[in-house]
Amino acid sequence: MSRPLLEVADIFRAHGPAWRDANRGHVSLDQLKVMSAIERCRTAALGGHVARCENAACGYTTIAYNSCRDRHCPKCQTWSENRFTAEGRVLHEATAEIGSEKRRGVRVVTAMPLTSLRLGVSGIADLVEMHRGEDGRWRPFPVEYKRGKPKAHRADEVQLCAQAMALEEMFSVSLAEGALFYGETRRRVTVALDAALRQLTADVAAAARRMIAEGATPAPVFEKRKCANCSLVELCQPKRIQRPEPVSAWLAREIAMK
Repeated sequence: MSRPLLEVADIFRAHGPAWRDANRGHVSLDQLKVMSAIERCRTAALGGHVARCENAACGYTTIAYNSCRDRHCPKCQTWSENRFTAEGRVLHEATAEIGSEKRRGVRVVTAMPLTSLRLGVSGIADLVEMHRGEDGRWRPFPVEYKRGKPKAHRADEVQLCAQAMALEEMFSVSLAEGALFYGETRRRVTVALDAALRQLTADVAAAARRMIAEGATPAPVFEKRKCANCSLVELCQPKRIQRPEPVSAWLAREIAMK
Protein backbone atom coordinates (compact mmCIF):
# COMPACT_ATOMS: atom_id res chain seq x y z
CA MET A 1 0.00 0.00 0.00
CA SER A 2 1.48 3.35 -1.05
CA ARG A 3 1.94 6.12 1.48
CA PRO A 4 -0.55 9.01 1.10
CA LEU A 5 0.90 12.37 0.06
CA LEU A 6 -0.12 13.93 3.37
CA GLU A 7 -0.77 12.26 6.71
CA VAL A 8 -2.13 13.54 10.02
CA ALA A 9 1.35 12.96 11.46
CA ASP A 10 2.86 15.31 8.85
CA ILE A 11 0.43 18.07 9.87
CA PHE A 12 1.11 17.51 13.56
CA ARG A 13 4.89 17.60 13.06
CA ALA A 14 4.75 20.74 10.95
CA HIS A 15 2.16 22.74 12.86
CA GLY A 16 1.67 20.93 16.18
CA PRO A 17 4.19 22.94 18.26
CA ALA A 18 2.75 26.30 17.16
CA TRP A 19 -0.84 25.09 17.65
CA ARG A 20 -0.11 23.76 21.14
CA ASP A 21 1.60 27.00 22.09
CA ALA A 22 -1.35 29.07 20.82
CA ASN A 23 -3.84 26.88 22.70
CA ARG A 24 -1.85 26.45 25.89
CA GLY A 25 -4.16 25.80 28.82
CA HIS A 26 -7.04 24.66 26.60
CA VAL A 27 -5.66 21.26 25.57
CA SER A 28 -5.95 18.30 27.95
CA LEU A 29 -3.03 16.08 28.93
CA ASP A 30 -4.66 13.13 27.16
CA GLN A 31 -4.93 15.14 23.93
CA LEU A 32 -1.28 16.16 24.17
CA LYS A 33 -0.29 12.51 24.67
CA VAL A 34 -2.22 11.47 21.57
CA MET A 35 -0.60 14.19 19.46
CA SER A 36 2.85 13.15 20.70
CA ALA A 37 2.16 9.49 19.92
CA ILE A 38 0.99 10.28 16.38
CA GLU A 39 4.00 12.54 15.73
CA ARG A 40 6.44 9.83 16.88
CA CYS A 41 4.64 6.89 15.25
CA ARG A 42 6.87 4.88 12.91
CA THR A 43 9.86 7.15 13.37
CA ALA A 44 13.29 6.61 14.88
CA ALA A 45 11.96 8.10 18.13
CA LEU A 46 10.21 4.79 18.91
CA GLY A 47 13.02 2.57 17.66
CA GLY A 48 12.59 -0.22 15.16
CA HIS A 49 14.30 -3.21 13.59
CA VAL A 50 16.49 -3.82 10.55
CA ALA A 51 15.59 -6.44 7.93
CA ARG A 52 18.51 -7.49 5.76
CA CYS A 53 18.61 -10.07 2.97
CA GLU A 54 20.72 -13.09 3.99
CA ASN A 55 22.04 -13.44 0.47
CA ALA A 56 25.48 -11.80 0.51
CA ALA A 57 25.16 -10.93 -3.16
CA CYS A 58 22.01 -8.97 -2.47
CA GLY A 59 22.36 -7.44 0.98
CA TYR A 60 19.10 -5.50 0.61
CA THR A 61 18.37 -3.69 3.86
CA THR A 62 15.27 -1.91 5.09
CA ILE A 63 14.40 -0.31 8.42
CA ALA A 64 10.95 -0.78 9.91
CA TYR A 65 10.20 1.67 12.69
CA ASN A 66 7.87 0.75 15.54
CA SER A 67 4.31 2.04 15.63
CA CYS A 68 2.82 3.93 18.58
CA ARG A 69 -0.15 1.53 18.95
CA ASP A 70 -2.32 4.43 20.12
CA ARG A 71 -5.98 3.74 19.41
CA HIS A 72 -6.43 7.31 18.14
CA CYS A 73 -3.59 7.07 15.59
CA PRO A 74 -4.87 6.81 11.99
CA LYS A 75 -2.02 4.43 11.09
CA CYS A 76 -2.54 2.16 14.06
CA GLN A 77 -6.34 1.99 14.23
CA THR A 78 -7.34 -1.58 13.46
CA TRP A 79 -10.54 -3.44 14.19
CA SER A 80 -12.09 -6.62 12.98
CA GLU A 81 -15.46 -7.90 14.11
CA ASN A 82 -16.40 -11.47 14.92
CA ARG A 83 -19.25 -13.12 16.81
CA PHE A 84 -17.74 -12.45 20.21
CA THR A 85 -17.01 -8.76 19.64
CA ALA A 86 -20.47 -8.30 18.11
CA GLU A 87 -22.11 -9.88 21.15
CA GLY A 88 -20.04 -7.63 23.42
CA ARG A 89 -21.00 -4.56 21.43
CA VAL A 90 -24.71 -5.40 21.66
CA LEU A 91 -24.40 -6.05 25.42
CA HIS A 92 -22.81 -2.63 25.95
CA GLU A 93 -25.39 -0.72 23.90
CA ALA A 94 -27.41 -0.14 27.06
CA THR A 95 -24.44 1.56 28.75
CA ALA A 96 -22.65 3.12 25.79
CA GLU A 97 -24.16 6.60 26.07
CA ILE A 98 -23.80 9.00 28.98
CA GLY A 99 -27.09 9.02 30.85
CA SER A 100 -28.79 9.04 34.23
CA GLU A 101 -32.10 7.70 35.49
CA LYS A 102 -33.69 6.64 38.74
CA ARG A 103 -34.58 3.00 39.33
CA ARG A 104 -36.22 1.87 42.59
CA GLY A 105 -34.72 4.77 44.49
CA VAL A 106 -31.23 4.28 43.03
CA ARG A 107 -29.67 6.78 40.64
CA VAL A 108 -28.14 4.83 37.73
CA VAL A 109 -25.43 6.58 35.67
CA THR A 110 -24.14 5.06 32.43
CA ALA A 111 -20.85 5.73 30.63
CA MET A 112 -19.49 7.76 33.55
CA PRO A 113 -15.99 9.27 32.91
CA LEU A 114 -13.52 8.33 35.67
CA THR A 115 -10.04 9.49 36.66
CA SER A 116 -7.65 8.28 39.33
CA LEU A 117 -4.62 10.45 40.07
CA ARG A 118 -3.26 7.81 42.41
CA LEU A 119 -3.29 5.08 39.76
CA GLY A 120 -2.57 7.47 36.90
CA VAL A 121 -5.43 6.10 34.80
CA SER A 122 -8.68 7.35 33.32
CA GLY A 123 -11.57 5.67 31.58
CA ILE A 124 -15.32 5.20 31.39
CA ALA A 125 -17.41 3.04 33.72
CA ASP A 126 -20.20 1.05 32.06
CA LEU A 127 -22.64 1.66 34.91
CA VAL A 128 -22.45 3.24 38.35
CA GLU A 129 -25.30 2.94 40.85
CA MET A 130 -25.53 5.95 43.15
CA HIS A 131 -26.98 5.08 46.58
CA ARG A 132 -27.92 7.81 49.02
CA GLY A 133 -26.42 7.07 52.46
CA GLU A 134 -27.94 7.84 55.84
CA ASP A 135 -25.66 10.87 56.05
CA GLY A 136 -27.15 12.18 52.80
CA ARG A 137 -23.98 11.57 50.78
CA TRP A 138 -23.95 9.64 47.53
CA ARG A 139 -22.11 6.30 47.59
CA PRO A 140 -21.21 4.91 44.16
CA PHE A 141 -21.34 1.20 43.31
CA PRO A 142 -19.59 0.28 40.01
CA VAL A 143 -21.00 -2.43 37.74
CA GLU A 144 -18.81 -3.59 34.83
CA TYR A 145 -20.46 -5.42 31.91
CA LYS A 146 -18.75 -8.44 30.32
CA ARG A 147 -19.91 -10.54 27.37
CA GLY A 148 -18.84 -14.00 28.58
CA LYS A 149 -18.71 -15.70 31.96
CA PRO A 150 -16.48 -15.51 35.06
CA LYS A 151 -12.83 -16.29 34.29
CA ALA A 152 -9.98 -18.03 36.09
CA HIS A 153 -7.72 -14.96 35.87
CA ARG A 154 -8.40 -11.64 37.64
CA ALA A 155 -8.34 -9.19 34.72
CA ASP A 156 -12.06 -8.37 35.03
CA GLU A 157 -11.71 -7.82 38.77
CA VAL A 158 -8.71 -5.52 38.27
CA GLN A 159 -10.67 -3.40 35.81
CA LEU A 160 -13.57 -3.13 38.25
CA CYS A 161 -11.23 -2.31 41.14
CA ALA A 162 -9.57 0.48 39.15
CA GLN A 163 -13.02 2.00 38.58
CA ALA A 164 -13.84 1.70 42.27
CA MET A 165 -10.55 3.32 43.33
CA ALA A 166 -11.21 6.19 40.92
CA LEU A 167 -14.72 6.63 42.34
CA GLU A 168 -13.29 6.68 45.87
CA GLU A 169 -11.06 9.60 44.91
CA MET A 170 -13.81 11.44 43.08
CA PHE A 171 -16.44 11.11 45.84
CA SER A 172 -14.11 10.99 48.88
CA VAL A 173 -15.63 7.72 50.08
CA SER A 174 -14.44 4.19 50.80
CA LEU A 175 -15.98 1.33 48.81
CA ALA A 176 -16.03 -2.30 49.92
CA GLU A 177 -17.61 -3.94 46.86
CA GLY A 178 -18.44 -3.67 43.18
CA ALA A 179 -20.04 -6.06 40.70
CA LEU A 180 -19.35 -7.76 37.37
CA PHE A 181 -22.35 -8.51 35.14
CA TYR A 182 -21.74 -11.39 32.70
CA GLY A 183 -23.88 -11.59 29.58
CA GLU A 184 -23.50 -15.34 29.14
CA THR A 185 -24.82 -16.22 32.59
CA ARG A 186 -27.02 -13.10 32.93
CA ARG A 187 -25.89 -12.85 36.53
CA ARG A 188 -24.04 -10.34 38.68
CA VAL A 189 -20.95 -11.42 40.56
CA THR A 190 -20.15 -9.34 43.63
CA VAL A 191 -16.43 -8.59 43.99
CA ALA A 192 -14.84 -7.72 47.34
CA LEU A 193 -12.37 -4.85 46.95
CA ASP A 194 -9.86 -6.26 49.41
CA ALA A 195 -6.24 -5.22 49.99
CA ALA A 196 -4.82 -7.95 47.72
CA LEU A 197 -6.97 -6.90 44.75
CA ARG A 198 -6.18 -3.23 45.32
CA GLN A 199 -2.42 -3.96 45.36
CA LEU A 200 -2.70 -6.05 42.19
CA THR A 201 -4.61 -3.22 40.50
CA ALA A 202 -1.98 -0.66 41.52
CA ASP A 203 0.81 -2.94 40.24
CA VAL A 204 -0.92 -3.42 36.87
CA ALA A 205 -1.49 0.33 36.48
CA ALA A 206 2.16 1.06 37.32
CA ALA A 207 3.36 -1.54 34.82
CA ALA A 208 1.14 -0.04 32.12
CA ARG A 209 2.51 3.46 32.80
CA ARG A 210 6.09 2.17 32.59
CA MET A 211 5.36 0.52 29.26
CA ILE A 212 3.89 3.75 27.88
CA ALA A 213 6.83 5.81 29.17
CA GLU A 214 9.34 3.42 27.60
CA GLY A 215 7.50 3.55 24.27
CA ALA A 216 7.98 -0.18 23.70
CA THR A 217 4.94 -2.37 23.09
CA PRO A 218 5.43 -6.00 24.20
CA ALA A 219 5.51 -8.50 21.36
CA PRO A 220 2.31 -10.58 21.01
CA VAL A 221 2.37 -14.08 22.51
CA PHE A 222 0.57 -16.86 20.65
CA GLU A 223 -1.75 -18.97 22.79
CA LYS A 224 -3.85 -21.26 20.61
CA ARG A 225 -6.91 -21.40 22.89
CA LYS A 226 -7.10 -17.63 23.33
CA CYS A 227 -5.98 -16.53 19.87
CA ALA A 228 -8.45 -18.82 18.10
CA ASN A 229 -11.37 -16.65 19.27
CA CYS A 230 -9.66 -13.27 18.79
CA SER A 231 -11.00 -11.11 15.96
CA LEU A 232 -7.57 -9.45 15.49
CA VAL A 233 -5.46 -12.60 15.13
CA GLU A 234 -4.95 -12.05 11.38
CA LEU A 235 -3.86 -8.46 11.98
CA CYS A 236 -1.74 -9.27 15.03
CA GLN A 237 -0.15 -12.44 13.54
CA PRO A 238 1.46 -13.61 16.80
CA LYS A 239 2.75 -16.89 15.37
CA ARG A 240 4.65 -15.10 12.60
CA ILE A 241 6.14 -12.54 14.98
CA GLN A 242 7.25 -15.23 17.44
CA ARG A 243 8.85 -17.24 14.63
CA PRO A 244 9.68 -14.64 11.97
CA GLU A 245 10.14 -15.72 8.41
CA PRO A 246 13.72 -15.42 7.06
CA VAL A 247 14.19 -12.40 4.81
CA SER A 248 15.52 -14.70 2.07
CA ALA A 249 12.23 -16.62 2.00
CA TRP A 250 10.23 -13.40 1.86
CA LEU A 251 12.39 -12.04 -0.95
CA ALA A 252 12.11 -15.27 -2.95
CA ARG A 253 8.34 -15.20 -2.64
CA GLU A 254 8.16 -11.52 -3.69
CA ILE A 255 10.34 -12.18 -6.74
CA ALA A 256 8.19 -15.16 -7.72
CA MET A 257 5.09 -12.97 -7.62
CA LYS A 258 6.53 -10.39 -10.04
